[in-house]
Amino acid sequence: MSRRLVPALLAATLLGGGLAGCSAPTAPAARPAAPPEPPRATTPAPRVPAGTAPAETFGVGVRQLKLTRDGDRTLPVTLWYPARGDTGGPAQRGVAAAAGRFPVVMFSHGLGGRPDDYATLLTRWAAAGFVVAAPTFPHTSRGADGNVLDVLNQPADVSYALDKVLALDGAAGDALRGRLATDRVAAAGHSAGGVTTIGLFTTGRDERLDAGVVFAGTALGVGTAFAGAAAPQLFVHGEADEVVDYAAGRAVYDAVPWPKAMLSLPKGDHGRALLSDGAALRVVADATVEFLRWTLYGDAAAKKRLATDAARDDIANLDNHL
Repeated sequence: MSRRLVPALLAATLLGGGLAGCSAPTAPAARPAAPPEPPRATTPAPRVPAGTAPAETFGVGVRQLKLTRDGDRTLPVTLWYPARGDTGGPAQRGVAAAAGRFPVVMFSHGLGGRPDDYATLLTRWAAAGFVVAAPTFPHTSRGADGNVLDVLNQPADVSYALDKVLALDGAAGDALRGRLATDRVAAAGHSAGGVTTIGLFTTGRDERLDAGVVFAGTALGVGTAFAGAAAPQLFVHGEADEVVDYAAGRAVYDAVPWPKAMLSLPKGDHGRALLSDGAALRVVADATVEFLRWTLYGDAAAKKRLATDAARDDIANLDNHL
């Protein structure tokens, strides 16, 4: 079946009601029924061998890729990457990449958003030693037509963008030539981007993905038939989410058959912690960095630190099955 096939009517109806609130609050949905028994993972543990993540903090560079899929889907991609030079400041254009090979994280924005909205979080990931690639989707980004049903085409967009990003590692003259750990890749996303991310592990399974991070996501339209090799998942969700009901996100988390954890913010809403540099963002950023260090660098010490970071300042609770 084509990955760009028009979705079934039922899935379209669910998406139309459930994701319109990414840009405008809606009433919380009723608590869903218990999920069916999830499928068994095909491998019992993460695929990345044991290792150690970089201890230093890097400077951050930023650049753009201009991509088009199938001739009519424009997909500009913002790339944040570990760079040489000063640390702690804003991302710099044109700066040389740091020495080393760095895992890749594909990030999907929410409905009515753009990658730059998440720059505070994503630059922290880059500073910790990850190349972050964030497409701007053709129909669900700010200023586009807002066609929420196009979310179902976005997992294929991400896979296409990943093809092009990984190709940079072998591209003569490219600043990221020889700098990408092409066998270590994660997907992450917020709200409609969370749906996109879940879809990359279900209906649009991309077997290159080793891990996922889902912010305020739901499985509407993409389901919970998680498939392929085990890929640990971290869910982050505000219990006061006014758009995607916390119970809906929890139901998807419960269906994950692999190592998993859920970071719940009792006072958290639909995701403002991802867009500002406050105490909640620091907890979310630190916890997600440690999760990515464990899943993409194989750093066992990072896995232990995740629980400590999550408990800081009583901002969040961690349900940990990693």
